[in-house]
Amino acid sequence: MATLITPPRRRGVEYLDAPDVDPRLVRRSLADVALANTLFGGTRAVLLEIEAVLPELGPAATLLDVGSGVGDIAARGRQLARTHGTELSLLTIDIAETLAAASRARTGNAVRGDATALPFADRSVDLVMCSQTLHHFDDTTASSVLRELDRVARVRVIVSDLRRSWLAAAGLWMASFPLGFHPVSRHDGVVSIMRGYAGDELRRLITASIGRAPDVRRRMGWRVTATWRPGTRKPGTS
Repeated sequence: MATLITPPRRRGVEYLDAPDVDPRLVRRSLADVALANTLFGGTRAVLLEIEAVLPELGPAATLLDVGSGVGDIAARGRQLARTHGTELSLLTIDIAETLAAASRARTGNAVRGDATALPFADRSVDLVMCSQTLHHFDDTTASSVLRELDRVARVRVIVSDLRRSWLAAAGLWMASFPLGFHPVSRHDGVVSIMRGYAGDELRRLITASIGRAPDVRRRMGWRVTATWRPGTRKPGTS
């Protein structure tokens, strides 16, 4: 019965994950992703979590976006923080040089690097976020990414990803035509959804990876977020 609502998780193959993909195609498709984030809840899910932690920050803080893409969500986070009196200094990192360059133009400070070996010191960044990136990895590698997020963060880690659903996959496929998405964006978007997480799956993965249970929330637009304070909680505590 559950598979009528939540399909089995599938790895699939996304065209943009190929190392030799045309940089022009990457930029074109990531523009579609940014639009989808705005329209379908990806950006909103992260902003809600950032807004929740802002009272714990002073007038200046740092935010690291791991797997930043073109940096659109990090830039929106900075705008939101300013309305609450906090100036967020942005750092972004992506494995693709094309995306690091695009993010640098939008956020001002981007590097190319590996999410499993972040080039930052322990507890060196206030907020560390990872949006719609974790599903690109198998569980073993995803665990390494989660440990790195936890290591670098000082105040809060925010993970946001797609919530797997037949309805979400069908909805994206149909909406992609009137929105003018590139065929690669359409294909990779559906594959991404089928790689996504149910809330309990994400909770188990994080707990097994870092030894602490996150706060997991279902968000509008078939999104799921998980947040935790690095190094402070034990599994099963609230």
